[in-house]
Amino acid sequence: MFVDAIQWFVDLGSTVFIPIIIFVLGLIVRLKPSKALISGITLGVGFIGLNMVVDMLQSALSPAIELMVSRYDLSLSIIDLGSGPGGPLAFSSTLGIMLIPISIFVNLLLIWIGLTKTLNVDIWNLWQPTFIGLLVWAASGNYIYAIIGMIAAFCLELLLADLTQPMTSKFFNLPGISITHTMAISSAVLAVPLNWLFDRIPGFNKIDASPEKIKKRFGIMGDPLVIGAVLGIAIGLLAGYDVSDTLNLGIQVAAVLKILPKMVAMFMESLTPIAEATQAFTQKHLRGKVVNIGMDAALVVGHPSVAATAVLMIPITLFLSVILPGNKILPMGDLTLFVFVFAVLVCAFKGNIIRSVIGGAIYTIPMLYLATWLAPTVTRSFELVNYDVGGEGLISFVSAGLWTNASFTWAAQNTGIIGIITLFIVILGLMFYVNRIKKFNSSEKEVD
Repeated sequence: MFVDAIQWFVDLGSTVFIPIIIFVLGLIVRLKPSKALISGITLGVGFIGLNMVVDMLQSALSPAIELMVSRYDLSLSIIDLGSGPGGPLAFSSTLGIMLIPISIFVNLLLIWIGLTKTLNVDIWNLWQPTFIGLLVWAASGNYIYAIIGMIAAFCLELLLADLTQPMTSKFFNLPGISITHTMAISSAVLAVPLNWLFDRIPGFNKIDASPEKIKKRFGIMGDPLVIGAVLGIAIGLLAGYDVSDTLNLGIQVAAVLKILPKMVAMFMESLTPIAEATQAFTQKHLRGKVVNIGMDAALVVGHPSVAATAVLMIPITLFLSVILPGNKILPMGDLTLFVFVFAVLVCAFKGNIIRSVIGGAIYTIPMLYLATWLAPTVTRSFELVNYDVGGEGLISFVSAGLWTNASFTWAAQNTGIIGIITLFIVILGLMFYVNRIKKFNSSEKEVD
């Protein structure tokens, strides 16, 4: 009965159940019911608007990507399914349903004992730690190992959210909010040290390629509308479109780059009162602990630097997939979702598009190799829950090649339960060090 209730709730879709969660959270932190209701509905509307814009980007770019693949005779043995089926895959399994109540309990416990400052309300993206659990199950053949790996992966998500919160909050102007979207925050592990290195390269460290500086230096050519139009036209030309279709693609991409920030503004409008009320509540009832609301990377994909980097990375990723020896995955399904994959990476480079594209290319190389290596395990994970994706042979997707996914899969394959528990202990140890010893991003003044 309980499982059926959770399944029914998840089946409502993220545009419904996340606003409900936000409404309930608002009531818990003593926000006026009318304000909590408006916040929840506004967030739902924002998700619908964002989904419409991302769907428009997908429908505009997918045919062009397919033509580019055909035109340049790109043929690799593993097709990129895209991460889109990840959510339905996770929540069609008992692991996904199980993680919802487990994550709530674990999250509240970790906040209480001071091992995290993130309160995750992004229930839909629990599919990502669930997917890691499925990979562990597929690699080890042991369901219990999968449960342990899944919970450890959720804790890793909270750790990364805590570590990236100061950076994302400042750059995207999201006070009281952290990003708990594993696909987005995983890149920070590479991007932060890489940005440190870029800062120490003479000459290169002076190049400021943020949209604001580009617009200031190049005038109208730096406007997101013009940047989007140029990128769309370039992709149309690479795809071999005629003049009419090329110009139409340019306008569509320009529209996406212009509309995305408008949708993200709705997220800010809805979450600001919730974040303020949460901080006031925790100051009063949780001994002054800092608690940030963990949300989807959808909040940040509308930034001009993120959108521009994501579009630029489409042809670059296709090129890399062909020239890299040993890569067998042909990027397709994930290309139009790069706004999520590179969101926090762009933040780490402070919106510098040149750094973001270089860093994105460097980050993509191991993703392609790991996605290739993980393909048999990814295929097996789909088979475990009888999820039909059609066709035969191996399946994978570019963002399946995240280091988080690969780490747990390798541990399950090579060291079994010892490796998984070791990873879990290391993650908890880092959470303790970051939040209790280092007091990272902390203004707590706890009282006895």
